[in-house]
Amino acid sequence: MQEKAYHILQQFFGYSEFRPAQLGIVMSALEGKDALALLPTGGGKSICFQVPALAMEGICVVVSPLIALMKDQVDNLRKRGVLASAIYSGMSRREIDTVLDNCIYGNYKFLYVSPERLKSELFIERFKKMKVCLLAIDEAHCISQWGYDFRPPYLEIAAIRQWHPQVPCMALTASATPRVKQDIIDKLELRQPQVFVRSFSRKNLSYTVRFAENKLEQGIRILQRVPGTAIIYARNRKGTKELAGLLNQAGIPATFYHAGLPGEVRESRQLEWKSNKIRVMVATNAFGMGIDKPDVRLVLHLDLPENLENYYQEAGRAGRDELKAYAVLLTNEQDLKTLRDRAEIAYPPIEYLRKVYQCLANYYRMAVGSGLMVSFDFDLQDFCQTYSLDLLITYNALKVLQEEGFVELNESFFAPSKIKFVVNHGKLYEVQIAHAKLDPLIKVLLRTFGGELFTEFLSIQENKLAKAMQISETQLVQGLQQLDKLGVLAYEQRKDKPQVTFLTERFDAGKLPLQSKRIAERRENAVEKADSMISYVRNAQVCRANQISHYFGEVSDHQCGICDVCIQQKKQGGAHYVKVKSKIIQTLQEGKRFSMHTLEEVTGLKKEQETIEVLRDLSDEGLIVEEPSGEYKLNK
Repeated sequence: MQEKAYHILQQFFGYSEFRPAQLGIVMSALEGKDALALLPTGGGKSICFQVPALAMEGICVVVSPLIALMKDQVDNLRKRGVLASAIYSGMSRREIDTVLDNCIYGNYKFLYVSPERLKSELFIERFKKMKVCLLAIDEAHCISQWGYDFRPPYLEIAAIRQWHPQVPCMALTASATPRVKQDIIDKLELRQPQVFVRSFSRKNLSYTVRFAENKLEQGIRILQRVPGTAIIYARNRKGTKELAGLLNQAGIPATFYHAGLPGEVRESRQLEWKSNKIRVMVATNAFGMGIDKPDVRLVLHLDLPENLENYYQEAGRAGRDELKAYAVLLTNEQDLKTLRDRAEIAYPPIEYLRKVYQCLANYYRMAVGSGLMVSFDFDLQDFCQTYSLDLLITYNALKVLQEEGFVELNESFFAPSKIKFVVNHGKLYEVQIAHAKLDPLIKVLLRTFGGELFTEFLSIQENKLAKAMQISETQLVQGLQQLDKLGVLAYEQRKDKPQVTFLTERFDAGKLPLQSKRIAERRENAVEKADSMISYVRNAQVCRANQISHYFGEVSDHQCGICDVCIQQKKQGGAHYVKVKSKIIQTLQEGKRFSMHTLEEVTGLKKEQETIEVLRDLSDEGLIVEEPSGEYKLNK
């Protein structure tokens, strides 16, 4: 089986070797065992379930809360010739119906599904009939109320295992504290799971915290000293646009990204950045999930993340190629106070939650008992203005209602238009005869997409089809809508606005079954996590990498040697460090150059570990540079 795993890794993904821990996780699935895998950001989680699934007969069902990541993985698998599909909020019932049928009767290998879909009767009845080979739970920390992104629908996962009791279950996450790790095992009812934990330490990543009143000025200085691609995280959308503009004025090519931009704009900017046409992406935390760019040299935070889990994941997008990279957090005393204040209001009072839920029902004119799994376009600002609600507290209330499993708020939604013939070839021919004006459109669709249009929904771009037919886009849309009305074609028009989905039938707001005790515990949890983030910022005595590792339950006394705390301790570490540093600078100021090979000969210093570390520190500080020849010189 191991040989087969290597063959699939090479054949479908182009890799000859597995990354650390991947092979063990793959083999546990192939041996039919449950597993929990904690792999750091960029550790290659998807390979862990994709390889064994491709080696086994049947379909792998992947539970994931991240729609953008689901779409990305489905697209990547299809590019590799693997049949994969996804079900998530915002899709119509007929789309879902087609996908589930294809997973039973078609040759599909992967079905990605959002957790909210697991308890729907439509899904369960089809799931029973599927030949499932593996159940993969991505972002598994979402099952724990002690995690940072709790989602009650994840608690339904254990219930669906009864329909395929012999199928192995693999839980994957990038970050989990010991308490959350045990919670994942318990709540998923993993059977004697093999637990794989890769070290949370990133030897190539230098963590730094700097207090700064003028963050922009400090950020520009850092960008000038650290060459290469960068991500700058800012809290709000308006700030990303302003900051990108100021960076461009300073001569640093930058663009901005947030969930409020149209889907095609987000995609084009992401592509420009990934292909190095743009150096800096200024973004909210909507950017980054599933971004496979290994050569990011700098992740710069201008605002504090809500917790260390988020910070670890976002900072970890730097240096995935395992070359030196930097994670810099710029902050000040006001930021620390704001973070604590925000944590205090992250879980609004129960009565406010009921009020927001009632306003939502009024906004969409929904009667009690209706609306199960119905999605709507959602404009938060308009919603708050309509009902005179506070923007931030209402946003938090919607997030709590999502955590409680009543609604889902998807801020970065983009779904292209999709079509599918819902009649057979014979019936279609009759329509072509009876509706001569629609005949050219039907012929173009058949010529462009072929027989696949009869079996699954396919994405289309109306402007391209209109151009091919030499008609206006409006005329084309009218033709597609007419075919839809005739019951010939299912036409789902594109959506690019934020979506709100009602995950249950609408309740009477006064009887909304909120878990008051759990919400109170989550409120305390949010404050604790904010305090942990503040402690990390303030602690200038303990190695930054060690602080992060300890938070996730990994005990290590090994100093990283490259974070701001370690560098400062070295600088204060005695006369010898200062002497070595002075000798190196003096030698270079005299016009002499040296490599590691000629170090002792030119400077009189012995080639010892401490001297190498001083060279690295001087290089990090931008005082010296190493030339392609391997020689050092002063950086002028």
